[in-house]
Amino acid sequence: MNKYVSIDIGGTAIKYGIIYEDAEIICKRSMKTEAWKGGPAILQKVTGIVEEMKQEAQEEISGICISTAGMVDTKEGSIFYSAPLIPNYAGTQFKKTLEEMFQVPCEVENDVNCSGAAKGAKIALVLTIGTGIGGCIVIDGKVFHGFSNSACEVGYMHMDDSDFQTLGAASILTKKVAEWKGEQEDIWDGYHIFEEAKKGDELCNRAIDEMCDVLGKGIANICYVINPEIVVLGGGIMAQEEFLKDRIKAAMDKYLVSSIAKHTKLAFAKHQNDAGMLGAFYHFCNVRHLM
Repeated sequence: MNKYVSIDIGGTAIKYGIIYEDAEIICKRSMKTEAWKGGPAILQKVTGIVEEMKQEAQEEISGICISTAGMVDTKEGSIFYSAPLIPNYAGTQFKKTLEEMFQVPCEVENDVNCSGAAKGAKIALVLTIGTGIGGCIVIDGKVFHGFSNSACEVGYMHMDDSDFQTLGAASILTKKVAEWKGEQEDIWDGYHIFEEAKKGDELCNRAIDEMCDVLGKGIANICYVINPEIVVLGGGIMAQEEFLKDRIKAAMDKYLVSSIAKHTKLAFAKHQNDAGMLGAFYHFCNVRHLM
């Protein structure tokens, strides 16, 4: 059975592993992205990962599938724009470099476009809430890339004298709680904040409520433009579905007129942390006409 190396590059972590041709993940690992080191360092990490996974597979791999933050030229398999979070990421040539080095095909897609969800929906909006906020529009099961491969880059959407991801990303949650409590930011992470919120911590609950309000407003603004059947939320923080779903839906309904709100479903990504790896694999298969 053919084996593929699948790599999901996020702003905080790189998740990677081996996937069989039937989409079964048989090996899964992660490492810190260390985004501040920049594009060349990430490319070096990726080549090391492929070497590691080739040894793990104990045989030839059939392809390399990459999901990544940043705006992706899917034909060239390269990054053409990235936020300052990853310096010198624009111009990173994943496809060319890896195909020349390993002599196997490589395909690259934006991480949110790889998140997978909303099967059967006519129009879906998919958002990944992480270090930043990424967006994807799926129409009749196909990703809408836009004229220059930059459709639905909603993290940059102007909101309240700032932008959507500066106000609503998961990374802002930890900064806000640490600042309010007068403590070091490294003391707090999403898991810690939600655990304390569930115990009744007033500041943690306030920060979460503010984040949900921002997300609701941003989602509503996008819904007014594309009128999706369903909005799907992914990213590590969205594993807290039970705690977040009602809050975010209430915020959406607050900013949407009722005639649109009642026709807009809210769901959470099914595969969560595996979504990027699986999406990268399915993108590879679609491009290569393997499915």
